[in-house]
Amino acid sequence: MRIRERRLRIRRRDEVPRGQARMNPKAMEYLGIRDRVEIVVGGKKRLVFRVLGLDSVPENEVWCNADELREQGIADNTIAAVRAPLATTGVRA
Repeated sequence: MRIRERRLRIRRRDEVPRGQARMNPKAMEYLGIRDRVEIVVGGKKRLVFRVLGLDSVPENEVWCNADELREQGIADNTIAAVRAPLATTGVRA
């Protein structure tokens, strides 16, 4: 099985609820993402969010809750690997 992932910009947005992310539907399609997205920052921090497709989100960005990213120490405009989750055990939802 080939793992499909891309490096996308992670943006802080106050309007996104905690535990959720917003992505462009085209990006979700070519990454094989259905209902959850895994974001890996620097190969160390791994976060999993429920995802919702939104046409207003640029194709090269993922929008997440600003407070949640701040708590995790992730700055606005950070570049991270984005993919469909590899496993559902042992990850934060």
